[in-house]
Amino acid sequence: MSTLRDNWRVIFLVVAILLSTFALFSPTVGSQPAVGEDASLTNLQYGLQLNGGTRIRAPLIGITAEEVEFNGDSERVVEQNVAAQIEGADAADVIARLGAQSNTVEVTARNVTADELTSALDAAGYAHGEVRDGVTETTRQETVRVLESKINEAGLSGGTVQQVTTATGEHFVLIEVPNRDRGDVVDLVSERGTVQIDIYYPNESGSGYDTREAVLTQDDFTSIGTAQEPQTGGGAFVPVSVRDQPAQTFQEDVVETGLAQQGGTRCTYMENPNTTEACLLLVVNGEVVNAFGMSPGLADGMRTGEWAEAPSFQLQTRNTSEAQQIAINLRAGALPAQLDLSGVDGGTSSYISPSQGENFKFDSLLTGIIAVLAVAGVVFLRYGKPEVALPMVVTGLSEVYVLLGFAAAIGYPLDLSVIAGFIAVIGTGVDDLIIIADEVMAEGSVKSRKVFQSRFRRAFWVIAAAAATTIIAMSPLAVLSLGDLQGFAIFTILGVLVGVLVTRPAYGDILRILLTDDR
Repeated sequence: MSTLRDNWRVIFLVVAILLSTFALFSPTVGSQPAVGEDASLTNLQYGLQLNGGTRIRAPLIGITAEEVEFNGDSERVVEQNVAAQIEGADAADVIARLGAQSNTVEVTARNVTADELTSALDAAGYAHGEVRDGVTETTRQETVRVLESKINEAGLSGGTVQQVTTATGEHFVLIEVPNRDRGDVVDLVSERGTVQIDIYYPNESGSGYDTREAVLTQDDFTSIGTAQEPQTGGGAFVPVSVRDQPAQTFQEDVVETGLAQQGGTRCTYMENPNTTEACLLLVVNGEVVNAFGMSPGLADGMRTGEWAEAPSFQLQTRNTSEAQQIAINLRAGALPAQLDLSGVDGGTSSYISPSQGENFKFDSLLTGIIAVLAVAGVVFLRYGKPEVALPMVVTGLSEVYVLLGFAAAIGYPLDLSVIAGFIAVIGTGVDDLIIIADEVMAEGSVKSRKVFQSRFRRAFWVIAAAAATTIIAMSPLAVLSLGDLQGFAIFTILGVLVGVLVTRPAYGDILRILLTDDR
């Protein structure tokens, strides 16, 4: 029992290694590979640089007016009034927000200038403060959330979305999707993702058609199903349910426009919009992608009011691919602002092929092996004692192994910056172990446990002070969104913590066991 108590630091290191082994190799840890991806021997996830894939860094399109006086109007009314004053914009392109300190109005349509927003606010009768380029922090956060949902719903395993801020204060959205072509990722993230239902119906005079827009929008749908093909073949559909309040309004609109007439309606809008009966138009990103009439059974339920008690129906599409995209948009929501992929304002995109990623993996492994061999050679030359040098190398490598286990456990994708952090951990870790060995053996061999502990404590305080300095220096890089530097800083800090709390104390106990007589 006393042996276990005296050597608990070594036991703690062994437990950490066992837990890391479980995290690295257990099939119960980590996500399963996506369809078409090769299964890995470990649970490690690789980022863009080691797996190949696409990286997009782009600002958001938008102009923002600060300190806007809404004059008692609701946010929705402000959006409509401002949009009416901007050519080519609609209410979906304007975001009005009541703030605790300042109300804002944002226009996210392309090619709208600050002068045009200023003129629109003046024409709508809203006093305002500064009008600037860019969008608000709330819009950036919402955009990141929607893009994350889009990537997850599309099954793009390992994709990440985050905000990054440059030293000059410019804001960008950074998207990384491993093992995917640039075109596929751009198609997914560049679409606004708006989905709405319009009603197209003959007007009362019989001289033409009217459109009642946005009778249902994305926010009105709930319980969105997966894309399916009908058993009879032809086309596809997405089953959806509608929230209670919008369902009642939608039902009234359907009855008023004649969609719920006896026997339903037959829609030929896509062939000839001038000779069709009333239709429901499925509008995605401002374009009509499909039109469909109303079946007799659904029309009967609308007229009697029974449909609103269990409001659900099918969004008809022309093919399965279209249905899948609509399902993704409905679940993820519409982007409040689009990405500027033109590259004019600092946006960039790049693609790394899988073969190049494999080369980076091999080069990273080779660099790590060379670093370990170099450290081992220097240590053996310095001390010439296997009982001092060999535990030093093994302990230093165990530190990296524990970090790999931690990365596998939390699913952190490894890239070149993280690998650089591991190599830095090897170097700084062995430096600390050399400090311990030099301090312990400074006055020749040590046989007394009491003398060993005294010398070890002096060395450990030096190491702890150096670790605190490293953590303080790296903390800003770990907190700020500075791209690759963040991963490097995070794993350097983790390596320092693992060293101070686990590996350095364990190495001290190993040296005590090997060098002293009264173990």
